[in-house]
Amino acid sequence: MITKRNYKKKNKNIKIMIIEDELDILLLYKDYLNNKGFSVLATSTTANEALKDYENFYPNLIILDYNLPGKTNGLEASRQILKKNPNVPIIIVTAFDTVKTELSQDQFFTDKHIILLLKPIKLNILESNIKNLLNKMSNNKKYV
Repeated sequence: MITKRNYKKKNKNIKIMIIEDELDILLLYKDYLNNKGFSVLATSTTANEALKDYENFYPNLIILDYNLPGKTNGLEASRQILKKNPNVPIIIVTAFDTVKTELSQDQFFTDKHIILLLKPIKLNILESNIKNLLNKMSNNKKYV
């Protein structure tokens, strides 16, 4: 029987990195996921920080905002991370519906493990997408 306690233990092995420039949203995601038993190892507010943090932590999953300060947006940061590790699952969050088209028209992302979620995001939906993406990865034996 799987209890909440056992489920939290299982989640603790999942290392997550969150990149979000809105500090209140970043902390909300972090607190929620930590309370659900996930291990949030790194948080960043810019793509440049995220790229450095990725090199240090190699998370199992990345939650990445599309609209970040600076010259590099979330899609470009995803591209740079995926060039280093093509199997890392990424959840891109955005308030811009047009990102869906941008993502689907870019051949680079065709065989990658990316989910796009439109803001505002309910936390249980975020958690559900994390679990689904990780389950999909483990079924494909490409889980990081």
